[in-house]
Amino acid sequence: LVVVVEGTMELAALTSLYSNVSDSDDEKDDRSATSSTNGTKQEGEFGGSLEYVSQPAFKRAKIQSAPEVQPLIAKNAILHDPAKKEIHYNPRYEDMSLPVIGPIQPFNPHSLDRNKNCWTGRIDETDINHVVFDMNFIDSHRSQHAAAAQERKRKREERGDPGTEGYLGPWAKYDVRDEYKKLEEMQQKNLEEFKTKQQQESLDLSTRSSSSSSSSDAPSDPSSSSSATPSVVAVPEFKRKHSPSEPGYEKTIFHGTQLRDYQGRTYMSPPSDQKLAGFDHASFLPKKKIHTWTGHTKGVQAIRMLPGTAHLLLSGGLDGKVKLWDLYNDRHVLRTFNGHSKGIKDLSFSNDGRRFLTASADSWIKLWDTETGQCITQLSNEKIPFCCKFNPDEDKQNEFLTGCNDKRIYQWDLRTKETIQEYNRHLNTVNSITFIDNNRRFVSTSDDKMIRVWEYGIPVDIKLISDPSMHSMPFVAVHPSGKWMACQSMDNQILLYSTNDRFKLNRKKRFSGHIVSGYACQIHFSPDGRFVISGDASGNLFIWDWKSAKIYKKIQCHKAVTIGCLWHPHEPSRVITCSWDGCIHYWD
Repeated sequence: LVVVVEGTMELAALTSLYSNVSDSDDEKDDRSATSSTNGTKQEGEFGGSLEYVSQPAFKRAKIQSAPEVQPLIAKNAILHDPAKKEIHYNPRYEDMSLPVIGPIQPFNPHSLDRNKNCWTGRIDETDINHVVFDMNFIDSHRSQHAAAAQERKRKREERGDPGTEGYLGPWAKYDVRDEYKKLEEMQQKNLEEFKTKQQQESLDLSTRSSSSSSSSDAPSDPSSSSSATPSVVAVPEFKRKHSPSEPGYEKTIFHGTQLRDYQGRTYMSPPSDQKLAGFDHASFLPKKKIHTWTGHTKGVQAIRMLPGTAHLLLSGGLDGKVKLWDLYNDRHVLRTFNGHSKGIKDLSFSNDGRRFLTASADSWIKLWDTETGQCITQLSNEKIPFCCKFNPDEDKQNEFLTGCNDKRIYQWDLRTKETIQEYNRHLNTVNSITFIDNNRRFVSTSDDKMIRVWEYGIPVDIKLISDPSMHSMPFVAVHPSGKWMACQSMDNQILLYSTNDRFKLNRKKRFSGHIVSGYACQIHFSPDGRFVISGDASGNLFIWDWKSAKIYKKIQCHKAVTIGCLWHPHEPSRVITCSWDGCIHYWD
C-alpha cells in the first residue's frame, strides 16, 4: 500500500490512516476490489488529500519470519565504534560495558574477533608511571619470595597420639635433621676443596725447592746427574690478560716503513715545502672534501693539531685509541697509541708538541711521547677526567689542569706526579678549562650552568657568571684577538663573553641556526678571526661571519654528529672535521 500525502498532515492523521488500514480482511478485499478498477481520492481531516494507489496482491504480501527481539540498548544510548581510539563525549559506564554489536565475518577464515587485535588475543598500549611499576615489581617479588618461603617452611616432628603420654601437639620441635644433613655436606665439601688446594701448594713449593737445589749442586758429569735426580717438568702459570689502561702495559704501533729518513729526520720535522704563513693572511670558505681518514672502530671524540707547524693531526676515539695522522705527503696514519680501556675524553699538546696528554673515561691520565710513542707517566685519582689542559706558559710546562666528574679541578705536577692544588667551587661535572688573559687566569664551565673565572694557583674564583636563563656550556674557545670567548650553549646558540675584568655578555651578537643540544660540539675560529665554525647534531658544519653573525655556509659533513672541527692555521681555506661515525674529513 503506497500513500501519497498532499498538504500538511500531523501525527493524528497518520494514526487514523493506519487504523483505517488495519480493518478486517473482508473490508480490505472489498476496498482492494473497488480500487482495483480506479484509484480513489479522499479528503483528510486537516485538509489534505489522500490518494490510494492500488498494487497487485502478490506484491503487497510480506512475511516476517524473524522473531521479535527486545533491544538491549536503551533509546538514549550512544553507540561507540571500538575501532576508533578517540571519544568526543563523556560516556556512561553502562554504555561502555555493553557488548560489541554486529555480526562477525564467518566466511573469512583469516578474520579476527572484534575483541582481538592479534591472533593470540588482544594487545593494548599503556603508559604506567615508573613509581607504580617499581611498586608492582617489588610486590610480585615479595609474593614469589613468600611462596618460596612457604615451600621451604620447616617441618615439625610428629605430634603423636593425644591419648598417650608422648603427645607433643603444637609444641612439637622442628625437625632439623635435613638441615643438619645439608650443612654437614657443605662443610665436608669445603673441607675437601681446602685440603686439595693445600696439597697442591705444598707440591709446588717442594718442586721449586728441589729444582733450585739441583741447579745449584749440579755434578760435573751430566749422565750421573740425570740418573741421580729425576726430571721435573715445570707447569706454566696462568697468565692474566692485562688491560692496556694498567700502568706498564701500554702499547704503540708505528705504521711506517722507517722511523727516520736519509737525513735522520723523523715525522716530527715539518715537510720542506710547507709554507708557514702568519696570522695576517685572509681566510676563505672551504668548498669540497679532499681526504678522509678512517681507522677508529668507534666514533672520534677529539682532534688536535701539532702546535706551530700543524703538519700532524692527533685524534682520540671512543675505542680508547689515539692515532697520529700526516696532513701532508701521503696523509697516512703514522702511529697508534693504545693505553686506555675506555673512550678518550680530551687531548692536550705541550707547547713544543713533543708530549701530549690523554684523558680517558677509565679514570687514567697519561703522558705520551709524540715521536717514540712511549708512555712517560700514568696518573689517576680514581675520578673520571672530562677535560685536560697544559699550562701554556713556557716555565710551567710540567703542570696541567683536569676537570673531573667529582665537581673539582685538579692541578697536577708531572715532576712529583701528585696534585698540588684543588679548585672546588662547582656543583656538578666540570666540562671545559680555557686559559685567558696571558695565561694568568682560566675559565671553567660545568653542568651546573655556571661559568667561573679563577686566578691560576688560587682555589677561590674571582668571578661567577650565573643566570636563571643560562644553559650548560660544555665548550669554550677564545677569539684570535683574545678579547672575546665563545661559549657553546645547550640552547642551540653560541654566546660571547668579554675576557676583560667585567666578563660581560655581548647581547647584540650571538651565533644560532645549528642544533647542538646534548652534544659538546667544538668551536673554532679562522686564523684571521673572520669566521666562526661549529658542528651540530645532524652532521653539518656551520660557518658564521664574525661581524654580522650571519651564516655564510652550511656543509653536510658526516652521517652522525660533527663533534669536532679545526681550521688549519697555515692553510687559509682548509678545515678538519671529526664525527661519531668514526671518520675524519679534510675540506678545502
